[in-house]
Amino acid sequence: MPAVSKGDGMRGLAVFISDIRNCKSKEAEIKRINKELANIRSKFKGDKALDGYSKKKYVCKLLFIFLLGHDIDFGHMEAVNLLSSNRYTEKQIGYLFISVLVNSNSELIRLINNAIKNDLASRNPTFMGLALHCIANVGSREMAEAFAGEIPKILVAGDTMDSVKQSAALCLLRLYRTSPDLVPMGDWTSRVVHLLNDQHLGVVTAATSLITTLAQKNPEEFKTSVSLAVSRLSRIVTSASTDLQDYTYYFVPAPWLSVKLLRLLQCYPPPEDPAVRGRLTECLETILNKAQEPPKSKKVQHSNAKNAVLFEAISLIIHHDSEPNLLVRACNQLGQFLQHRETNLRYLALESMCTLASSEFSHEAVKTHIETVINALKTERDVSVRQRAVDLLYAMCDRSNAQQIVAEMLNYLETADYSIREEIVLKVAILAEKYAVDYTWYVDTILNLIRIAGDYVSEEVWYRVIQIVINRDDVQGYAAKTVFEALQAPACHENLVKVGGYILGEFGNLIAGDPRSSPLIQFNLLHSKFHLCSVPTRALLLSTYIKFVNLFPEIKTTIQDVLRSDSQLKNADVELQQRAVEYLRLSTIASTDILATVLEEMPPFPERESSILAKLKKKKGPGTVTDLEEIKKERNPDMNGCAEPTTPSPTAVDLLGLGAAPVTNSAPPPSSAGTLLVDVFADPASAVAPLAPGSDDNFASPDLTSSEVVSEEPADTVHDADELFHKFVCKNNGVLFENQLLQIGLKSEFRQNLGRMFIFYGNKTSTQFLNFTPTVICSDDLQSSLNLQTKPVDPTVDGGAQVQQVVNIECVSDFMEAPILNIQFRYGGTFQNLSVKLPITLNKFFQPTEMSSQDFFQRWKQLSNPKQEVQNIFKAKHPMDAEITKAKIIGFGSALLEEVDPNPANFVGAGIIHTKTTQIGCLLRLEPNLQAQMYRLTLRTSKEAVSQRLCELLSEQF
Repeated sequence: MPAVSKGDGMRGLAVFISDIRNCKSKEAEIKRINKELANIRSKFKGDKALDGYSKKKYVCKLLFIFLLGHDIDFGHMEAVNLLSSNRYTEKQIGYLFISVLVNSNSELIRLINNAIKNDLASRNPTFMGLALHCIANVGSREMAEAFAGEIPKILVAGDTMDSVKQSAALCLLRLYRTSPDLVPMGDWTSRVVHLLNDQHLGVVTAATSLITTLAQKNPEEFKTSVSLAVSRLSRIVTSASTDLQDYTYYFVPAPWLSVKLLRLLQCYPPPEDPAVRGRLTECLETILNKAQEPPKSKKVQHSNAKNAVLFEAISLIIHHDSEPNLLVRACNQLGQFLQHRETNLRYLALESMCTLASSEFSHEAVKTHIETVINALKTERDVSVRQRAVDLLYAMCDRSNAQQIVAEMLNYLETADYSIREEIVLKVAILAEKYAVDYTWYVDTILNLIRIAGDYVSEEVWYRVIQIVINRDDVQGYAAKTVFEALQAPACHENLVKVGGYILGEFGNLIAGDPRSSPLIQFNLLHSKFHLCSVPTRALLLSTYIKFVNLFPEIKTTIQDVLRSDSQLKNADVELQQRAVEYLRLSTIASTDILATVLEEMPPFPERESSILAKLKKKKGPGTVTDLEEIKKERNPDMNGCAEPTTPSPTAVDLLGLGAAPVTNSAPPPSSAGTLLVDVFADPASAVAPLAPGSDDNFASPDLTSSEVVSEEPADTVHDADELFHKFVCKNNGVLFENQLLQIGLKSEFRQNLGRMFIFYGNKTSTQFLNFTPTVICSDDLQSSLNLQTKPVDPTVDGGAQVQQVVNIECVSDFMEAPILNIQFRYGGTFQNLSVKLPITLNKFFQPTEMSSQDFFQRWKQLSNPKQEVQNIFKAKHPMDAEITKAKIIGFGSALLEEVDPNPANFVGAGIIHTKTTQIGCLLRLEPNLQAQMYRLTLRTSKEAVSQRLCELLSEQF
């Protein structure tokens, strides 16, 4: 790179930066910047042509001002002119300005592309490097369209200098990541692979990054890279640190290149060629051997580089999973790191061993470290390391050590960090079921689990234990006896009461022969917990009582007295009241035979995949240790089957987590036909809970019946839900729509003329939605003003599940309407069709602007044309609270200007609406009249239609 001459010091820039640093206040800084901007603007507009040095200096100042956080709206053309200079420093500043400030949609992009093409064709390596860096930094689709075909030619050309090859490879990688469809695969792909043999290691490093990314999408195209990567890796691994002096980092030869080559090899299976495979095995053995050697330096950089190569090598060994000797050696090496003083190494060792535990060759070797892992669980200070220890125990568990591991997890659970308790509970429940030789141990474990961490035991866990008890006759009596004893504790968790109520209601007769657990004692024990429980648990206990009427006729009168009491028949909760009335009536008029038929034992549940395992996978996400279950099942075919109860209708849950008030479904847990724990007397309609009346976000759920959204033909009606729509004017997150089937939530963010909206669709039922098709519809006028790009969603939405759709938004020009979101799907064989307005409004593209009082009223007077002002006087719809009003004005998007209006009771705001084609300044003034409970809102912008629309939107907020 050329040296900067003495004349390029730019003293004026240094003085300006010094002035900014010496400013005592924000106001002084803004004043100095405005003065400088005015000076630069006058220089650019002056009659006298500026020389290259002056242009460079002023462009540098603009760049510095932008980096301080101020908007720059001029100087772009001068920066483009610098690109045509033959001086390096001037061209460099021009490219730097463009890389940072020029939008990919700028009108100047064609001029910039022409300048870049000239530099790429110049064959001057310095200028080519600057051009390639600019392309990579901008990385826009327009850049990809212009240069994606040119850069590969530069990369594989024989006369291209090494430094340019490096830049070209990384530039092409950037374009491929942003616009993979625009990078053509061609003859250059076979030639770029041979860059792995290049003498310059910098070129090899850049080419390896490029090839790795390309090979992930097009593995066949780059299959020949495997042998070349192994050859290059072998040369690096076997070389002394002095052989690659320029690329040796603290005595470790080319560590970054080694890691990249190992990652490239993980894109492919083990090499088929025996010679290549043998050479790769030698490389991996050498890396493992070097890890055992004493360190050549005590500095942390040496150990970091050495361990980076080692862990990547172990990842490759695990990926290939074909060399038992290497797998065992890798496991032993990781075992040494488990007690290392460096926390990060312990974490990485535990994480890698989790994956090793899934291999049939290394599983036994991993198990030998069980005591070390258990000790880490007890003594480790870092919670993330403890979590990896839990994962490793879960992964290494099999029938031989299941009881030890479950016992250790239960012991740890009592002191575990709250953030990982639910995950540990799920893992203990899965392991206890999967490796239970004796199901009495399983029942004891789950009840102990509820006792220790009842708040973290999800419904799936206690549903599961009930299902297993019902399906296995040999454990029913033991389960009844165990839960009866557990319920005698003075303080029982509610989940234990649920399990006890259900099991005693089904199998209490198996222990009734013991005077210590007679029918009356069982009933009194359960009823003593009744008043401490929530409504769903009380509902389940009432079902248990009616079961007792059938099982134990001798206590029928006692139970009827309880059902007849005012606290039941006149209960404020309609579900409990209905159960009490119906159960009392049934016990009074039904004959013994009818009672025995209606209240017979639950039939066995069908065997399915465990819902607990599904919940753990969902909680941990893809690519984690839970994804190894299928592999372990193949290795351990004697695992117990994992049957799953169908989970209950999740209408009581706020699926989106956006603040809707939770709804309590008072029905007990449901049955195998559609729910798990059945209540034979429940009204089928009660399976769908009523809607939440409101939310934390002060939303009122739209009062929509199913008839409003169900039709066999697409509905013309749009569920405007005006109150909800208008509340999104001043906020970006919340529930947009909700009925008994579907909940729609939004989270959105906007910056200048761009925005992104996440739409969450939650299935509130237990039945799949099929052919689920959400479509965003814009009118013809709106399409020209608003560009919307939507990503497709899965056409099947499982019961209780949630899917997400991303909408990318670009405001081209001002608009008045809102897009329509149309949703069509099939539910239970019936076609559903609904439409709602998407709250994409003009004010979302506001950027707040701070102004002084003088500037505000000066600008206010400039916008005095009658067509530029819109005024609305209206009655207040909400209490006139000053703090809420301020929050709404800020939420609307404008800056709230304090101490600007002479009347302190008035509210004044300023901002700029950003669109692709123009920027529209906006000033607003809100004058409240507390006595008359009225407002006067005045908006002034440079466009009448914009003033009108903003006035309409803001008036609805007060």
